[in-house]
Amino acid sequence: MTTIQRPDTLHRILDYASRADPYPLYAELRRTPVARQEDGSYVVSTYRELADLLHNPHVSSDVRNLAHPMPSMDADATPAFINMDPPEHDRLRRMAMRHFGPPHTPGLVDGLDPFLTATVGGLIDDCAEKERIDVVDDLAYPFPVTVICRLLGVPREDEPKFRGWVNDVIDSIDYNPAVDPKEKLERGRQARRDLREFLGGLVAERHGRPTDDLLSRLANDDGPDGRMTDDEIVATANLLLIAGHETTVNLITNGMLTMLRYPEVLRRLRDEPELAVPLVEELLRYEPPVHIIPWRAAYSDITVADTVIPKGSQIMLMLASGSRDPDRFRDPDRFDPDRRDNQHLGFGSGIHLCFGGPLARREAQIALTELVRRLDHPSLVADPPPYRRSPVLRGPIHLDVEQNGG
Repeated sequence: MTTIQRPDTLHRILDYASRADPYPLYAELRRTPVARQEDGSYVVSTYRELADLLHNPHVSSDVRNLAHPMPSMDADATPAFINMDPPEHDRLRRMAMRHFGPPHTPGLVDGLDPFLTATVGGLIDDCAEKERIDVVDDLAYPFPVTVICRLLGVPREDEPKFRGWVNDVIDSIDYNPAVDPKEKLERGRQARRDLREFLGGLVAERHGRPTDDLLSRLANDDGPDGRMTDDEIVATANLLLIAGHETTVNLITNGMLTMLRYPEVLRRLRDEPELAVPLVEELLRYEPPVHIIPWRAAYSDITVADTVIPKGSQIMLMLASGSRDPDRFRDPDRFDPDRRDNQHLGFGSGIHLCFGGPLARREAQIALTELVRRLDHPSLVADPPPYRRSPVLRGPIHLDVEQNGG
C-alpha cells in the first residue's frame, strides 16, 4: 500500500519560516510513517522505519543509484566514503578508523582533552570583558576548526587561510538561489578546490616522512586493507572537516540555547560536570545538529511499513523526527538529561554512523561545561535566535548571550 502525503507538511518543514521549531510538523509527518511525495520521492519519519532503513543493505548511499541522480558540488573530486556503499565504503572506513579511534588508536580523543580545554578556555578568555557574546562566532565556530587543524597537521601559519576556505564552503551549504548571489556558490566551489589542493600538498609532503598527525598516519600506513591513495586521503580529510565542523558547531550552539531555556539544567551542569556526558546524548536526541539525510537510493524494490519503495527512488530520512517519536521515547518533547535507553538517531546509525561522533561529543561536553562554569549569569538576547537556512544541518547562525544578568 502506498500513501501519498499532502506535500505541504514537508514543504513547510523545508521552508525557512519553520526553522526555529519544526517539531510540530514532524509530528504531522509521523502520522504517515512512509509517504510518497508528488515528485516520486519518499519521506520516512518514524523511529522504527528509520532504524530499519539505516541498517538495510538494499538502501544505497551512492548517488549513482538514484533513478534521477542529483548534481554534486564536488563532481570532479573523489567521493568520501560516506557517499559509497560496501565493499568500498567498508574498506575506506576501516582504514580511516585505524587512526581515528578504537581499537587501534583508543586514546586519540581522550588524549586531546587538555588541548580541547585550553582551546575553549582561550576563546572564553577573549570574551571576558564583553557584556554580550555570540556563542557561534566567539566559540562554537572557531573551536572545531582549531581542533581539526591540530588533528590533520595543518601548520599554524596556514590556519587563517584554511579557516577562510572552511568559511566559504560552509557558507555555500546554505546557498539559496532565490536570494543569494551566484558568487556565494562559486566561492564555495573554489574553496573546495583550494582545500583539496592544499590538503593534497600536505599529504605529498608526508610520504616517507611520518609525523604524528592524521594525514601522515594515513599516508604512511600499510594496514591489512593496504594504503589509501592520496585522493582518498584528501576526501577523508574533507569529510572529517566539513561534516564534522558544522555538526559540532550546531551541537554546541543548540546545547547552549537549550540550557538557557532550561536554567535548572544549566545550574546542574555547573555543579555536576559529570552530567555533561548524558546531557550531550540527550541534546543529540532533543536538538540534534543533523535533522535530515536528504537522500538515500533504493537498490531494488523494498517494502517499509507496508509501502513499496521502487528501485532507484529517492528516500529522505527525517532523523530528528525519529528521535522525537513517542512510540520509541517516553515524553519525547521534554528535555531530560537523565533519560535512560537513549538510542537516538543524532549521529545516524548502521554502517554510516558518524565516524567523528566521539570527537564531536567530547568537544561539546567540554565546551558546554566550560561555558556554564565561566559565563557570568548568561541570558538569551533573542529567543528564538536567527537560524541558518539549511533544514538539513539545523542550528542558529548567531546566538547572542548577555553576561552579568543582562
